[in-house]
Amino acid sequence: MATRFEEALGFELKVSNLLYALCDYQTIIKQNILLYDFLNIIKKYDLKVLQYRDKINSIETQIKNLQYLKKYIDIPIIINDKIELIQYADGIHLGQEDLEKIHVNKKLAIKIIRKRIGNKLLGLSTHNEIEILEANELDIDMIGLGAYKTTSTKDVPNILGDKISYLAKISNHPVCAIGGVDIEDKIENISFNVVGSGLYDD
Repeated sequence: MATRFEEALGFELKVSNLLYALCDYQTIIKQNILLYDFLNIIKKYDLKVLQYRDKINSIETQIKNLQYLKKYIDIPIIINDKIELIQYADGIHLGQEDLEKIHVNKKLAIKIIRKRIGNKLLGLSTHNEIEILEANELDIDMIGLGAYKTTSTKDVPNILGDKISYLAKISNHPVCAIGGVDIEDKIENISFNVVGSGLYDD
């Protein structure tokens, strides 16, 4: 039986380093491009999922940007952190601290989120074995795992490197490698390479 994630993707999910693009608005501004240009850049890739992260625009502008992306791309769009934007996206990705803000009990926090987002996709960032094992017990659709390598966009104290493959193996959910990941990276036991600034390298 297909999982919620497979239904959203439209295909059976096998581990294979598929491309999950991170549309980070601050990076777009640094690249001196518009969302229109971003769409042209990602057109050349076989993209399966897009995450929209925006820490600078007003909620109104973010809604417009999500509607614009939705109009031109036919893949699941995941919103980063902002549950108030869930109606304009196919899912949401949260960090550990986002869960803690909702409730100290993670299972309860996820139940509260599920009530709000219904059957939409739900991803959670993880960084170590304990967080993955906790995530295995949660009603989520995928985990982000990292950081794989050092990255210029975030200051990350914990770099997993090759250890990421072992950690990914213990996850019950599809694993999205995050942090310094390149499009060409072949990482064992990883379903998705989450690529941000690496999209602009060409």
